[in-house]
Amino acid sequence: MRRPTVDSKQPVGILPAQTIRELAEAGVVRVPQPLDPGQVQPASLDLRLGATVWRVRASFLPGRRPVRERLEQLALHRFSLEQGAVLETGCVYIAEIQEALALPPGLSASANPKSSTGRLDVFTRLITDQGEEFDIIPPGYNGPLYAEISPRTFPILVRAGSRLGQVRFRSGNSRLTDAELAALHAREPVVDGTAASFQNGVAVSVDLAGFGADRLIGYRARRFTGLVDVDRIAACAVADYWEPLHADGSGALILDPGQFYILASREAVTVPPDFAAEMTPFDPLVGEFRVHYAGFFDPGFGHSAAGGVGARAVLEVRSRDVPFIIEDGQIVGRLVYERMQQRPTALYGEGGSNYQGQSLKLSKHFR
Repeated sequence: MRRPTVDSKQPVGILPAQTIRELAEAGVVRVPQPLDPGQVQPASLDLRLGATVWRVRASFLPGRRPVRERLEQLALHRFSLEQGAVLETGCVYIAEIQEALALPPGLSASANPKSSTGRLDVFTRLITDQGEEFDIIPPGYNGPLYAEISPRTFPILVRAGSRLGQVRFRSGNSRLTDAELAALHAREPVVDGTAASFQNGVAVSVDLAGFGADRLIGYRARRFTGLVDVDRIAACAVADYWEPLHADGSGALILDPGQFYILASREAVTVPPDFAAEMTPFDPLVGEFRVHYAGFFDPGFGHSAAGGVGARAVLEVRSRDVPFIIEDGQIVGRLVYERMQQRPTALYGEGGSNYQGQSLKLSKHFR
């Protein structure tokens, strides 16, 4: 069968929703059934879990081998997701993805958890056959996709069709240099305030001053909770899963090892319609904690044209081996921006969104 192709001379940039749909029609994105409503985002495609999942002894990269070959060596148990199944905390699972790819030369992709997945402290990464990196799909890749899934705090209920991760497609090197990002910021501020810092992206700091009359600064996840059905919106009571944290006047917060926190950025973030952004992994030299589970920010996030003025970046934070003090205004991550190949037909937040215009917000599963 002839390999599907796309225009080899297409412009540099992140592919928008309308082009992603064209990829599915052309067979570059192979789908066993039509795409679900809302599955195509302004600059990414949600990935649906398939029918089969394996519990494995440990995380792995296949290297020069197919994923299925490694599963034969490492799988402890195989089960179906057709009727739904609970994935337990502390375990590692590998799930089939319904979508497969037949990328042409010059078109690559990268993956990230969806926002709601990251805010549940579900660690998930994409794996490809012969893959030597997580979440990276090289130009010309032709084969299946798999998701590594490891719930860290809450057990989750998933089923075939559940969408935990998403993938972006790009042509060429679309990332803005610091000089280009500074110039964009001068034309249309990407973060509010006057002291934006540009070094491998724009700096994002944490807000520990608090929101509202009760000066809420974030949430700390409770342990030994009930499960979360990833496909049910507003089904879980906040108090059953989260402990609210309030500012105490110190301007600081001690992160307990192994605990999971939801905090918010001090800066309001804007992604102009012709660009996309991503939160980069935190520099381990700056502190003993990790920020960034779900890093994609779509065109229009926080933008006035899509009703998102004042949107903060919600930060999924986990301390590592020792208690660590973070302070109000401390830099905790950086946003890198990339050009879109063309403007999406619909911006993030148009027609409704769980997170557009957000300040400090838990995932859509909580009420």
